[in-house]
Amino acid sequence: MGNSSGLLFKVTTFGESHGPALGVVIDGCPSGLPLDLEALQADLARRRPGQSALTTQRREADQVEVLSGLFEGLTTGTSLCLLIRNQDARSRDYSQVSELYRPGHGDVTYALRYGVRDYRGGGRASARETAARVAAGAVARQWLSARYGVEVVAWVDEVAGQRASLQSSSPSREEVEASAVRCPAPSDSERFEQMILEAKKAGDTLGGVVAVRASGVPGGWGSPVFDKLEADLAKACMSLPACKGFEVGSGFAGTLLKGSEHNDPMRAAERAQMSHPLTPAGAQRAEQVTNNAGGLLAGISTGAPLLCRCAFKPVSTHFLQQDTVDHTATEQSFNNRGRHDPCVLPRAVPLVEAAVLLTLADHALRTEALWGGALGRSSGEAR
Repeated sequence: MGNSSGLLFKVTTFGESHGPALGVVIDGCPSGLPLDLEALQADLARRRPGQSALTTQRREADQVEVLSGLFEGLTTGTSLCLLIRNQDARSRDYSQVSELYRPGHGDVTYALRYGVRDYRGGGRASARETAARVAAGAVARQWLSARYGVEVVAWVDEVAGQRASLQSSSPSREEVEASAVRCPAPSDSERFEQMILEAKKAGDTLGGVVAVRASGVPGGWGSPVFDKLEADLAKACMSLPACKGFEVGSGFAGTLLKGSEHNDPMRAAERAQMSHPLTPAGAQRAEQVTNNAGGLLAGISTGAPLLCRCAFKPVSTHFLQQDTVDHTATEQSFNNRGRHDPCVLPRAVPLVEAAVLLTLADHALRTEALWGGALGRSSGEAR
């Protein structure tokens, strides 16, 4: 239970932080997609540990293995299974907390829910699980790009309350990847990196915000009222480890505006956005002057870029002394050991992208199913 997401582009992840492997099964991936494994591997490399001084120094190659659903380079339409083996788990680092409940972690809640927990690296609750989501998201990225021209780019927008000053509202992936912290504003990126390194030196951790922009999404995706596109985006992002908040468009800042200020004007030049929801994006789609709605109205995409922000708490595993209890409710003091991220944000960028990509792929197929049925009925096809 709780390991699957999506209706038509359905992903089921499996595995634990210190198990032999983890992976994902994708049901509903359209057939005939030329799957670029090098591009998939590049997405995984952006998430993998040990990539810089800003991340955990656990060394994992995260080399993906395709077990099924691919033949002669093309997806077959059957279950696509991707496997990633764990190679550098150090379970001994967690021996001291085998009987303790670490503050800020899922130790106590997993014990309450299941009556047993895997204390090694957090088990299933570990961010290690997200490697499987990124692999699935990479597949969704390739299909959405080929079919609709959708592009999803996320970046670190804020660290410890300090927001970046971006020169462009639509930074490129190359600009994001130019720095280890994955902030496309060079001066802010250097400052953020120093903040994270200082926190690491002090044995502490930092949180912040990742922003994401999805361009090329046609208008008409989303299914009110309980399957609104932003509701499913929120669920996908909020299911990421350490994510504590989600907003679309103006978000909470929009509450400071009046209605007359918040509505996005509609002009004749923007009618080009009002195309069929199955029409791939093209140059004819003009952007709105403002986009407080974040590309969504009444739970349905407008054709304007989707804009979202995700708040991530400071990493729970810091190295300062903490007070807790053990499984007998006896009070204890302890210090964490092992290899951990001082800030989740640089590696959360590909996670947020994957969450958005998986949600969009699922809603694209839902829309295709809806319009395919409607078009078939209108042409006299049998039901």
